[in-house]
Amino acid sequence: MNARSITAEVPMAPRMSEDPAQLVPEVAEISAALFKATGNRSVPRTTISLVQLRAGQIVGSTYLTVLHTGFLRKAGETEERITSVASWQDSPYFTPAERAALALVEAVLQPSAHGERVSDELYAEVAEHYDAKALATLTIAIGQVNFFIPVALIAKPVPGRSFTDPWN
Repeated sequence: MNARSITAEVPMAPRMSEDPAQLVPEVAEISAALFKATGNRSVPRTTISLVQLRAGQIVGSTYLTVLHTGFLRKAGETEERITSVASWQDSPYFTPAERAALALVEAVLQPSAHGERVSDELYAEVAEHYDAKALATLTIAIGQVNFFIPVALIAKPVPGRSFTDPWN
């Protein structure tokens, strides 16, 4: 296993020279449908952004981490809440419903040494905070960020550039 150099220059250009969405324009329709599905107001947009920020952190994507941090800032979230997403388990800044959502995204994205990733106990805990539609929306929100994780990790758009145009 190769260790990453901590002194290497980080390129300020995407790894993939062309935007995958431009190369495969059908992706725009999928992206719009996912955004619409997660915007049905059954789960607060802030909770969705917290979950998607945590997903970016888990997979090690600076692009996704910066993107969702920006969304949270624009929504008026405090720096304490944003910065403590990485250590949400012992942070006092999250509601029980947000904690359940963060636990769910971690269970989906991290291997479990104890069998099933999303246990019946975790599902029951999440279901205590979200009705059926909200739970389906939360599931889709996790799927939404998972849909874009390969683009973020393989194509490597430049962090901090516009969400709508990270290739320019």
